Amino acid sequence: MEKNLNQIPPSETEEILKPVILIVDDNEDILDFMYEDLSEKFTVLTAMNGLEALEVLDEHVVQVVVTDVMMPKMDGFELCKRIKSGIESSHIPVVLLTAKNTLESKIEGLELGADVYVEKPFSPEFLQVQISSLIKNRDKLKAYFSSSPLIHIKSMAHSKADEIFLEKLQQVINVHMEDVDFDVSHLSDNMNMSRPTLYRKIKSISNLSPNELINLTRLKKAAELLNDGILRIYEIAEKVGYTSQTQFGRQFLKQFGMSPSDYINSIHPEKRKS
Repeated sequence: MEKNLNQIPPSETEEILKPVILIVDDNEDILDFMYEDLSEKFTVLTAMNGLEALEVLDEHVVQVVVTDVMMPKMDGFELCKRIKSGIESSHIPVVLLTAKNTLESKIEGLELGADVYVEKPFSPEFLQVQISSLIKNRDKLKAYFSSSPLIHIKSMAHSKADEIFLEKLQQVINVHMEDVDFDVSHLSDNMNMSRPTLYRKIKSISNLSPNELINLTRLKKAAELLNDGILRIYEIAEKVGYTSQTQFGRQFLKQFGMSPSDYINSIHPEKRKS
């Protein structure tokens, strides 16, 4: 049974002000200690072994997993392996906590995809800083991807499973780029994922909803075509699935802070497209 000290109803539209982290340890005193220390800054979910942790991850959008290594039923190494190899969870940073300070143990954890290795006993402040740093770095990457016209979606991949997922996502959207009616329902069908699962994955990896990501992918493709300098703006608008040049221009300006024509002038000042 999951020991969840801070219940959160899972929802596709759930807005949480504080980052959500999951701490996993079979020692209830340690769970209570970490919960008290971390709950001021984070929304904290808990589990007492790897199997319980996977159940929590199935239902909640989690930014970071902090797990002990030595646990019954499923230890931290196996949990880390499962998280990093699962398409729904491969993007989640994992912090391993262990009393083992041997080089072999550290190598094993890092080879399984762990992002940070913290030895016990640890400073609560140090752990908090490590978690905050992981979240901040991921958020910077997401913001850079969203605001930069030519940055590829694979820039957000943190594992091989992430790369596979993002490549397939890009391919599916590209195939349906000119279809103005292509939406999240079509995307989930083509990805063979339920809408809630697809939502959690895309929201976690990009801070975007699936519909927002579809729109951003259209705009990034448009930026590529604008950069090529071959097609006119109204032709590009049609090619990436917009019903009018005006609608396309408004969305491009909102996303990248400049109109399509201004973008062309910034990269091809000698050309003028209309």
